[in-house]
Amino acid sequence: MANLLSPECLPGGFTYPREFVRVVELGLTDLEPWLVLEGEGLMERYAGLRKRYPGRNVIPFARRIDNDDIACWDLDRDARVVIVHDFASPGWERQGEFESFYDWLRRAVEDLIEYDT
Repeated sequence: MANLLSPECLPGGFTYPREFVRVVELGLTDLEPWLVLEGEGLMERYAGLRKRYPGRNVIPFARRIDNDDIACWDLDRDARVVIVHDFASPGWERQGEFESFYDWLRRAVEDLIEYDT
């Protein structure tokens, strides 16, 4: 299992969606150009997002290796998946949104196919 944020680090009431946990347990954490965040890198990105975007209530779970996009659950939007372009000026960071983790995962697989060609 990946080294994810512990329950103590997560905001109250949030748990990782079972779909995400299943994908991680299957070892599907490298969907180049998307990588599931783990360990120290996850902690640093989580802390950085909170500092750079204090008005956002997001929990990161994946990053793109070819730009600064981060896939996150947005707790202010019913835990929908949002794409945050990290390091953008506040107000300009939002790059996209998905209804669910599986919707994001479908796009990530499409990105993998496109990235490979």
